[in-house]
Amino acid sequence: MCRSCSWGTPPGVFDLAWLARLGRGYADGLRLAANVENEVYRARFKEPVLASGADQRTAMELASQLATDFLPLVDQALMGIYRRQQELVWTEDMVEDIETELERAGVLRRPERVPAMSFLDLVDYTRLTEERGDAAAAELAETLAALVNRSSREHGGVPVKWLGDGVLVHFREPAGAVLAALRMVEQLPAAGLPPAHVGVAAGPVVAQGGDYFGRTVNLAARIAAHAGASQVLVSQSVVESASPEGVSFVELEELRLKGFARPVRLLEACWA
Repeated sequence: MCRSCSWGTPPGVFDLAWLARLGRGYADGLRLAANVENEVYRARFKEPVLASGADQRTAMELASQLATDFLPLVDQALMGIYRRQQELVWTEDMVEDIETELERAGVLRRPERVPAMSFLDLVDYTRLTEERGDAAAAELAETLAALVNRSSREHGGVPVKWLGDGVLVHFREPAGAVLAALRMVEQLPAAGLPPAHVGVAAGPVVAQGGDYFGRTVNLAARIAAHAGASQVLVSQSVVESASPEGVSFVELEELRLKGFARPVRLLEACWA
């Protein structure tokens, strides 16, 4: 028996409660995909067909013909997307475990020049989508995407991952991340969007397949969760690496954040 197998199966792997949770996760994710698929079908196929003068029976027959060719492609695409997302999640988890052990051993060092990760999240987005509906939510997401793309790229950033009401952005320099965050928070109300809270962290990251992993990514997200509406919070490493013109930093408290062995000192970025 190989060494990795000599440990046997860890207890609890096949625990019914955890299997039920896993099943719910599969069901919730696929239900969301099916609902969006149905919205696309109604908006981009059924309604145009009916508007052209066809009756319900004709629309259903056409839909059946389309499904014959379309559904096998969907099955392949879904499995491919799932495996890719699975790979990214496992890679992120592995990188976090390695960096956690390096920090505990006291050998995790920050290079002199580091990039920055910024996480922006809209406030009360879920409530707004429930009140206004899915169409309004899609418009909000489109407006947010345009604003983030423009502002981040003006300051050396590239949006990496969209999460509906939030976005993760990679910046070459921490100064650009701070300036872009302040600009975006400032521009959101004029664009008809709710306010946002932003977290910025500077440090090494692991790049793979157009995505970024590591403690710096996780830190940015957790800092954003502590920011208030229209507030930009940054880690100490951002201040040590950047001094953007026209920006001041107000020192706040140290916080214990999940996944970090030592307290994290936070500062608020403001226009000077």
